[in-house]
Amino acid sequence: MSERTLQVDYLARVEGEGALKVRIDGDRVEEVELRIFEPPRFFEALLVGRDLAEAPDITARICGICPVAYQMSACHAMEAALGIRVDGSIRELRRLLYCGEWIESHALHIYLLHAPDFLGVPDAVALARDRPDVVRRGLALKKVGNRILQVLGGREVHPINVRVGGFYRAPSREELAALRPEILRARDDAEATVRWAAALPFPDIEEEYEFVALGPSGEYPMNEGPVVSNRGLTIPASGFEEEFLESQVPYSHALHATRRGGGTYLVGPLARYALNFPRLSSGARSLAREVGLPPVVRNPYQSIVVRSIEVFYALEEALRVVDQYEPPDPPSVPYAPPGRTVEGAAVTEAPRGILYHRYRLAPDGRIEKATIVPPTSQNQKRIEEDLRHLVVRSLALDDAALTGACERAIRNHDPCISCATHFLEVDVERR
Repeated sequence: MSERTLQVDYLARVEGEGALKVRIDGDRVEEVELRIFEPPRFFEALLVGRDLAEAPDITARICGICPVAYQMSACHAMEAALGIRVDGSIRELRRLLYCGEWIESHALHIYLLHAPDFLGVPDAVALARDRPDVVRRGLALKKVGNRILQVLGGREVHPINVRVGGFYRAPSREELAALRPEILRARDDAEATVRWAAALPFPDIEEEYEFVALGPSGEYPMNEGPVVSNRGLTIPASGFEEEFLESQVPYSHALHATRRGGGTYLVGPLARYALNFPRLSSGARSLAREVGLPPVVRNPYQSIVVRSIEVFYALEEALRVVDQYEPPDPPSVPYAPPGRTVEGAAVTEAPRGILYHRYRLAPDGRIEKATIVPPTSQNQKRIEEDLRHLVVRSLALDDAALTGACERAIRNHDPCISCATHFLEVDVERR
């Protein structure tokens, strides 16, 4: 019986460094491993000994695409530990900041990372040559998301205006009002994006996911709400580690998260959408129905359509906040060191799914312990299951075609291995 090995040096259009190994023995898929070999950066250890006020700025450096998610989870966890509540205009500004991040992150993925898979081109450069109108629309959307981050956060990448309790400075009414024309134009682009994405060619595939996301809180979730699933789970953020378990596997520097019983689950746009469809704006719901997108989507390839719906929603939500804005005074809720050892946990919705932070604080406010569980580590095992199912369905493909199919399946979930170079080595062995 012959043995075949295929090695591909890289997979473009994912964020970070990793490798995929698929081992096939005859007609059996023996092994599927998504290997993340990028060196760990030890952010949790780096936080120990730092003052709680430093956490938002330090954790923002974990990712250049979704720094707001890390800042917001850090802030909410610290506020839970300190027993302070942020509401009113400050809370609204946080939603607006999150809208900006969803817009720029989703637009980047939809147009530059994912669309080439459906349009038969190798990358966004080729897409820009063949369909410059499409790429211009994606870049225009991303620019508006970046503008929101700049106005609220002080700059587009790693915002510097976010603090525990709120913001160092609140924008004026005039500063937010200046965003309104840009948001309106972008909303038109987002509607066009939904219609365009929904018309892409999708394979007829459905997966039986356990969806996990933030749940009912009267609004489509970004910063707050219980952690829920489509299989009956409902817990507060403080109960996360009782239901979910991180474990080390020998082939990856990223921990694998599973349910305590060992089952995989999926976080991200498909999960948020399935668990919170009624909480989208009426415009977003109507648009989804108009393009034939059901309230629950189990086809991972259609995640590009769900992301486009979330972009449209984020722009409508941004417009709502801008139109109703009253500047908070002061721009943050004051706090003092806890005076005793305390702990706090929070979950917010990064573009790629729920992001969990937990901190233990010393009486003087220094961080004694930090735990951070990012979305991609939660999805990694589930991505491997998608790949296994794909390989089983595709054994008749030659190695080149199978490798391409695996690459596309991984990109469905927009894994943020890190914000480093785009690299994945694929190693397929056949016997």
